[in-house]
Amino acid sequence: MRRNRSASQIVGFVAAGALTLVLGSSADGAQDQAESQLDPQADRTLKAMSDYMGRLQAFSADYDTDIEYVMRTGEKIQLSAAGNMELRRPGSFHIVRRGGLADLEMFYNGSKFTLYGRGANRYADKAVTGNIDQAVELLRAESGLDLAGGDLMSANVYAGLMNDVESSIYWGTTFVRGIEAHYLTFRARNVDWQIWIQVGDRPVPLKYVITSKWVAAAPHYSISLWNWNTNPTLAANRFEFTPPAGATRIETLQFDDNQELVAGR
Repeated sequence: MRRNRSASQIVGFVAAGALTLVLGSSADGAQDQAESQLDPQADRTLKAMSDYMGRLQAFSADYDTDIEYVMRTGEKIQLSAAGNMELRRPGSFHIVRRGGLADLEMFYNGSKFTLYGRGANRYADKAVTGNIDQAVELLRAESGLDLAGGDLMSANVYAGLMNDVESSIYWGTTFVRGIEAHYLTFRARNVDWQIWIQVGDRPVPLKYVITSKWVAAAPHYSISLWNWNTNPTLAANRFEFTPPAGATRIETLQFDDNQELVAGR
């Protein structure tokens, strides 16, 4: 064996061997299929998850996220965060996200969205009328800050995720945190993405990974979800924000490089 073989070559070799051992000759056929067409079973599985999530009137879950950044040197670094989300349709949610660079809390009660930065003890709010999907899009458009798992909060997850998808494949089942899950992969115009969906009569998403394939070094974003409650009891005031002592209200949603709220005009 050549001693100067790169780590990526070794990982690729091992991964290819593992796929062949597990899937046999179907691995090569699956790869060919993924490059050219939509897999009906992947489509059905994703649609079943979307229909199930859309029927839920409320849910809560804990989550971990990892997002990769590519440095000017080409080095990749990964920033991790954790939190929980609580949602009640059609228009209420409460999301907490805590990480090394940001500590945020988000509230939406159907008429007002509030984003609170714990580290800076600042908050911004905006009158919003609409459902959860509309509030999520507003946040993206006005601040550039995505809600953790925002794609998975939609009333129609399927429609949002399948936009620009060119091919897909259903790989079978595997395990996420000890729970059996369907494993699906999709290729779209600008990103590749993967999703793991719980097997059985409660097809909730357990993991979701997006790879920006045309960005240098192909960084990815991932979210893992667990501790799902699909029938939680959520008090109405859970979605209301009460400013802590000394908190400063700012006029616009603006962030520094660490995604903390900063004073805006």
